[in-house]
Amino acid sequence: MGDLNLKNRAAAIDASYRSTYQKRFRWLPSALFKPELAEDLLKDALALVEILTQCGNWNPQQDTKLAELARLITEQHPHDKLLIFTQFADTAAYLAKQLQARNVTQLALATGQSADPTELARRFSPISNAATVTAADAVRVLIATDVLSEGQNLQDCAIVVNYDLPWAIIRLIQRAGRVDRIGQQADCIRCYSFVPADGVERILNLRQRVRERLNQNAEVVGSDELFFDDDAKVLAQDQALRDLYTEKSGILDADHDGEVDLASYAFQIWKNATAADPSLVAKIENLPAVVYATKAQPRRINAPPGVLVYTRTPQGNDALAWIDDTGAAVTQSQLTILQAAECTADTVALPRVEQHHDLTKLGIAHILKEEQRFGGSLGRASGARAKAYERLKRYRLNVGDKRDLLMTDDEVRCMDRTLETLLRYPLFHSALDTLNRQLRTGISDQHLVDLLLNLQRDERLCVTHTLPEQQEPQLICTLGLCAPD
Repeated sequence: MGDLNLKNRAAAIDASYRSTYQKRFRWLPSALFKPELAEDLLKDALALVEILTQCGNWNPQQDTKLAELARLITEQHPHDKLLIFTQFADTAAYLAKQLQARNVTQLALATGQSADPTELARRFSPISNAATVTAADAVRVLIATDVLSEGQNLQDCAIVVNYDLPWAIIRLIQRAGRVDRIGQQADCIRCYSFVPADGVERILNLRQRVRERLNQNAEVVGSDELFFDDDAKVLAQDQALRDLYTEKSGILDADHDGEVDLASYAFQIWKNATAADPSLVAKIENLPAVVYATKAQPRRINAPPGVLVYTRTPQGNDALAWIDDTGAAVTQSQLTILQAAECTADTVALPRVEQHHDLTKLGIAHILKEEQRFGGSLGRASGARAKAYERLKRYRLNVGDKRDLLMTDDEVRCMDRTLETLLRYPLFHSALDTLNRQLRTGISDQHLVDLLLNLQRDERLCVTHTLPEQQEPQLICTLGLCAPD
C-alpha cells in the first residue's frame, strides 16, 4: 500500500506541475519514483546513522588535520598572509571557529552567505585592490569557499592552502590563479594541499584516483609543480603528474580564458597604473598610432623570448599573439599573453631585437589564422560572443513552429535579428562584460535568450553603426621579450 501511495502521489504531482509549468521547467518524471528508490534512500540513511554511532560526538581537539593547519599558520608562516580554500561553507565556518579558539587573529571567513566577499578581499589584499585598510580591519588569514576562486584580486598573498581536494582539477588552478597574477611580488607561490589520513586514504584511494584523472587529462592540465609529497618517485615513470599549474599544451586555454573577463582585467591594470601615476594618461594618449618596445623577461618567468603582438582584425576583434624567437606560437591564452607583458613604470626599455618586425608579421598571420579556425567573424569559440551565438542558434532551432514555447511572432523575429547581429558585428564592451559574468555563473538557455533579446531591443548588444570597410588587420602595438641577462 505504501509503494502504491508513493507512486500515486508522485504521478499526481507530476501531472499537476506539468500542466502548470511545462513551458518553463523540466519536471522529474514520476516513473523514477520506484520502490527501489525508497529502499536505497533508507539504506543510505541507516549507513550514515551507523557512522555517527561508531564515531560519537566530534572532538576538535583530536582533529589532526585541523592541528596541522593551525601549525602551518602559527609556526611555519606566522607572519605571512594565507588564503585557505575549502569546498563547503560548513567546513569553512568550522575552521574559522576552531582557529579563532586557537588564538589565530586577523582571520576572516568568505562564503556564499557573506554579506560582501569583495570587501573581505580588499581587507585581505589591499595593495592589489588599491584600498586603504586600518590595522584593526586588516586580514592575514582568509578562509573561503570557491566564491573567491575567481573575480577577485588577492595577489598580496603568495600562499594558497587547499584544505580539501576538489574532484574538478580546474578548481585548483583557479584557486592558485587568484594570487599568481599581475601585481604578485613574490618570487615563488606556495600551494599546500591536504589529503585524507592514511586509514581513510586506503578506503578512498584518493591519491591514485586523482593521479589517474591527471593522467587522463595530461594534455589538458600542465605544470612544473609536485602535487603530492611522494610524486617525485612516480614522476620518474610518469612525467604527466608534474603538470598541474602551468600551461604546456595550450589545450586548456579556452576554458581558462572563459573564466576571465579580459576587458575588465586589462581595464583594472590601466586603472591601477594611472592611479599610481596620473601623468601616464597624457603620455599614453600622446603616443603614435602604432608603437613598439622591448623589455627583459623577469627571471621568475619560465617563458621564451620573442614578440607580443596586439592586433585588431578586419572583423573588428581585438586579439593578442605571442611568437617566440623561432617563429612559433607560444600559447593561445589571451590572459597568459597579457600577463607576459607585465612590467613596472621604471622597467628599462631595451633595443629592438633584429627579428622584431619579422616576428610581428608572423604574429599577425597567426591571429588571422586562429580567428578563422575558431569561429570566423565570431572570434574564438571560448569567447562570449561565440558562446552566446551558438546557444541562441540552438535555442532558435528548437523553437520550431513555437507551439511548445511561450513566444510570440515578434519575439521569434527578434531572435533571428539578434543572431544576424551577433554574426556580423562586435559586442559593446558593456555587453561583453555582462555576458561574461552571466556565462560564468551558468545562466540557463531561457535566461540567456531573454538577456540577448533585451540587449538587442535596447541597442546595447553590438556596435552596428557603419564603419569604414577594413580589409587589412590593424596593428596596434608590439612588445619584444628578451631573455634575462
